[in-house]
Amino acid sequence: MAKGKGIPRGISGLPSQGGSMMAQIKRLQEQMEALQAQLAEETVTASVGGGAVKVTMTGAQVCRGIEIDPDLLKEADVEMLQDLLVSGINLALEQSRKLAEERLGPLSAALGNLGL
Repeated sequence: MAKGKGIPRGISGLPSQGGSMMAQIKRLQEQMEALQAQLAEETVTASVGGGAVKVTMTGAQVCRGIEIDPDLLKEADVEMLQDLLVSGINLALEQSRKLAEERLGPLSAALGNLGL
């Protein structure tokens, strides 16, 4: 028998595992899409300045809202407000990324197990 005859080969030239790997990849892709849709709806809220500024962001890193305590505006300190906004947005981004990591972590591990 000639070398490799009768053994189906995949794109990489390695023996094919039939449709099982493709089916696993398709399932993982569907799970990824579902998780991404879920993350687009889940939110985190970061609070800075003792609650003077609150930033709400989705798990997909989309800012949904910023709340500013009206008393903070009465002080009219523009620099302080700018600093609080930057801090709040950065904290919300960090929390959003952690949420995404928690949700997508098991899926990333599964992809790693497939060698992807």
